[in-house]
Amino acid sequence: MKIAVLGSGSGGCAVAFDWAQHGHDVYMFDFEEFPANIDAINKKGGITSTGMLEGFADIKYAGHDMKTVADVADLIFAVGPAYSTEPFGKAIKPYLKEGQVVIVSPSSCGGSIVFKNAIGVDLLNDDYIIAETSTLPYAVRVTEPGSINVFLKLKGGLFIAAVPSKYTEKVYNLAKNVYPSLVPVKNILQTTLQNGNPVIHPSVTLLNAALIERTNGNFYFYEEGVTKAVGRLMKAVDEERLEIGKKLGIEIINDPVIGVKQGYMQDANYDKGFSEAKGFKGIKAQSSLDYRYFNEDVGYGLVFMTDLAKHIGVETPIMNSIINIVSVIMDRDYRSTSNRTLKALGLDRYDLDKLKKIL
Repeated sequence: MKIAVLGSGSGGCAVAFDWAQHGHDVYMFDFEEFPANIDAINKKGGITSTGMLEGFADIKYAGHDMKTVADVADLIFAVGPAYSTEPFGKAIKPYLKEGQVVIVSPSSCGGSIVFKNAIGVDLLNDDYIIAETSTLPYAVRVTEPGSINVFLKLKGGLFIAAVPSKYTEKVYNLAKNVYPSLVPVKNILQTTLQNGNPVIHPSVTLLNAALIERTNGNFYFYEEGVTKAVGRLMKAVDEERLEIGKKLGIEIINDPVIGVKQGYMQDANYDKGFSEAKGFKGIKAQSSLDYRYFNEDVGYGLVFMTDLAKHIGVETPIMNSIINIVSVIMDRDYRSTSNRTLKALGLDRYDLDKLKKIL
């Protein structure tokens, strides 16, 4: 197949490398303001990877011309933080062809809906098949432009769903050979709520805020940043997330259990399960608090979850507290600036029963 990858960050490079290694022709796009990896990939002719995925993968095209990648694509991946999904959708809109398949990876809470809104189609429109994964299939970091280190490729527990859900099986069949960890699930509410990043990242970052500011992140985020007390906060957030899923009639797996399924963790608990996890070993903390662990996982993830919870009648006092505290320490109102509210996604007009039916 011909694969288009929108995004040249760590995740985009990992997706491109993996699909190219599996024998597919890969075409990469990113915006002109992000030239570093694109330029390096062009210079080398591909991507170098170390870690769990090793070697060099040829990339057919890496550049800033969306038409070039969209025109040839049998399957399109939109890979990046939550705030990249809408720009990618708007950029590809003029070139998207009827029947093309897009996977937003990761969902980052409703990514497939954001993408549909960006290309200007109704939620249930099926001219284009838009799907999402619950998380990125890799733990990965860019080591230098055009090179990545893959700490882990998920071994299981990678949820996938399309909107409308009748297309989930089709998308699953397209991607399952490269991602045997994929699990087709009920609908995009399940992929969205199975995103564990809003459970983990804000809690660990908040309780290590002074250390991050003092050392510029010069410590190991999980090995040194997670203790029993930090684990208790993650557990409390996770329990609220599970209650949201329960009210929606969706089974959400708690984060340590899914972490074991995915291969990150060996023990399904909230403290040593993370601090001693082989899949998290060696991952440094962020150099600043102004990073996606707050900006994405609070401003998009927790804001979406609390808004959904309020809409369906589930209390989320711990999530609300984290949003409020992080808004204070970052001097920004994450609720008022988020585009991951039900209203922003166009879901506020549906009650609980209708949400279950349409998705």
